[in-house]
Amino acid sequence: MAVKIERWFRAPYAMPNGVQATDDGIRVVDQVTDRVALLEVSDADEYGMLRLRSEVPTGSSNTSGLAWGDGSLWLAANGSAEKWRTPRDTDADSGEILRVDPGTGETRGRWPLPGGGGTHGLEYDSFESGTLWLTTLKSQTLTQVRISDWSVLRVIRLPYGRAHGVVRVEDGVWVVHTSDRTIVKLDVQSGNELDRIRIPDRYPEPHGLTRYPEGFLYCDATSGWVARIEADA
Repeated sequence: MAVKIERWFRAPYAMPNGVQATDDGIRVVDQVTDRVALLEVSDADEYGMLRLRSEVPTGSSNTSGLAWGDGSLWLAANGSAEKWRTPRDTDADSGEILRVDPGTGETRGRWPLPGGGGTHGLEYDSFESGTLWLTTLKSQTLTQVRISDWSVLRVIRLPYGRAHGVVRVEDGVWVVHTSDRTIVKLDVQSGNELDRIRIPDRYPEPHGLTRYPEGFLYCDATSGWVARIEADA
């Protein structure tokens, strides 16, 4: 697949580890403070920033993954945050998924990661409403769950380790593999590879991922950049 990649803006936080494009702007979550920012869509200013419209604190921890669906934010809490900050009573011991009010940051629901272990990404499935896709790192898989009863619907074996951002499209699901700097498109039934995007070393490292007109956005928790990918995805 032919793609064009460019740095777009710097996140308002030092370690952006989830990004989500929504109708009202671009949301970014910080791995350290677990706050979610809502940014205006515009050209970046002279400092490489977008205007901050609002932000909310959350009960997540070591957040690695952000999604939007059914009127809520969905956060992937990748276990304890004590490496980054003072612990809080709401911090997870292992991987958990939080449903969060976008206006207040209040937790609306909380579920353990299927099979335990950690997670680096999730996606609300707009084609199969009421379901989420989760990176289940312990087994190097991608897991689809039904939210209503938290039952597992599908499990797909992933081709590489350190899976991060996830994006569901009509004919498949895209998954970031950060260490390999590769975003792979998989068939949701068989898990077979359908396509891939390689991120060259000269660009920010891919972590969180979201659909955006004409392609994707991804964030880099190591550099703080959000980059834009133009691709026929």
